[in-house]
Amino acid sequence: MGAFSIWHWLILLAVALLLFGGAGKIPKLMRDMGQGVTAFKKGLRETDKEKTGTDDSIEQAGSSEKDKAAG
Repeated sequence: MGAFSIWHWLILLAVALLLFGGAGKIPKLMRDMGQGVTAFKKGLRETDKEKTGTDDSIEQAGSSEKDKAAG
């Protein structure tokens, strides 16, 4: 006899069905996960733009001050 009897397999199957709830729940879960990853990446891009935008404005202000001092 194997390590698992028929009762083990039936209990495992029942738990899997309770957790995943059939065919409709898994695609919804994956879609939600994909949307979360997309939102995370969008947040990272916005943070990078804010950082580079702040750095660019500081550099531009510094160059205009140099122009005023030279002229």
